[in-house]
This record gives sequence, C-alpha cells and structure tokens, in this order.
Amino acid sequence: MARPMNFNIRQMNKKIIKPTPFGSLCVIWSISDISPQIVRVLISKPELSSEGQASELYPNSKISSCAEIDVAAAAIKAHLEGEDVLYSLDIVDFTLCSTFQQSVLRATYSIPRGSVSAYGLVAAHVGIPDGARAIGNVMACNPFPLIVPCHRVIRSDRHIGGYGGGIEMKRTLLESEGVILDEMGRVICRQLYYDN
Repeated sequence: MARPMNFNIRQMNKKIIKPTPFGSLCVIWSISDISPQIVRVLISKPELSSEGQASELYPNSKISSCAEIDVAAAAIKAHLEGEDVLYSLDIVDFTLCSTFQQSVLRATYSIPRGSVSAYGLVAAHVGIPDGARAIGNVMACNPFPLIVPCHRVIRSDRHIGGYGGGIEMKRTLLESEGVILDEMGRVICRQLYYDN
C-alpha cells in the first residue's frame, strides 16, 4: 500500500526518568511542528518496566532529550515524590487521540490535586450520561498518566479502581495529594469533582 506523498514519520525519542518511588518511567516525545511534545508517558508495571514497554512499542526510539522535555521529566519525578505539580497541556501531543478521548483527558486534567471524581461524573460532564465504561476505557489507555491525572478518577462506590501502575501506586498518589481513604480502601470526601 502506497503512503500519501506528504506522509511524515516523526522520529520518536525517549527520556528515562529514574529513580522514582515507583520504578522507572519513560517519556516518549518528538518534535511536532517546531516544539517538542510528549507522545506518551510509560509507567513501569509489575510485569514490565517502562524501558521494556518503550522497546516493544517504540523499537526505533532513541534516548534523547531537550530543555522542555527535561523540565517535564523533572516535574513528573517531583510529582511522584509527593510535590504539588501543575502541568501544562501544551507539552502533550493530542494528535493521536480521538476528539472524544481529548474531551475526556481534558476533563480529567481539570480535576485538582486533592480532589477525585467518578467515571460516571466525568462521562456526564463530557455529555455522555451513561458513559462510565467508555470513560474507564479512556482512562485505561491514558497516554499521559500523571500529566493527565487519571489516578484522580475513581468508581462511583468510592473504591479507587484500577490503575496502569497498579493499585498501590494509585493509592499512594492519592494519599500524597491529601485524599483520605478508609480501611476498606474507599475515598472519604464530602463531594466528588463534577458532582453538581
């Protein structure tokens, strides 16, 4: 199959962030237009390191960095160490995300530190009242964890639910942001974000 004449394959680069309290992380990035942008943040999983994931998903990526990516990587590491970090979405490349995914990721990005929302509430906020499962699918494939804080989205019964880096990582991130959990692992809060 012939490629369109204007087809341009961007060089993917990777920046390894380590050590962190949760193992290594890998930032996949490229130059989009004239500025560097993050294409993906890979979190180490119990069964596969972020470097292993990068090798599988982006086998031709090269280890490289630049000032903007160094700043983003330092912010991600600081966040993992419990610091209050506010990211800019200007550093992420949404071009591989559908319009729906972008709306969900932007809504999730708006959930402030110390707050949580539920999948169903995020769904209602983006105009799909019965779309909790669809929101969960977007969260499970979030290409920008931490920058887009999908760990702040929980189940409607206030249990924290799953997370790409594991439930312990999600619990630790929430607790480091001031979210209180009871002995059963449920979030204790007065109100969930987007619950009008």
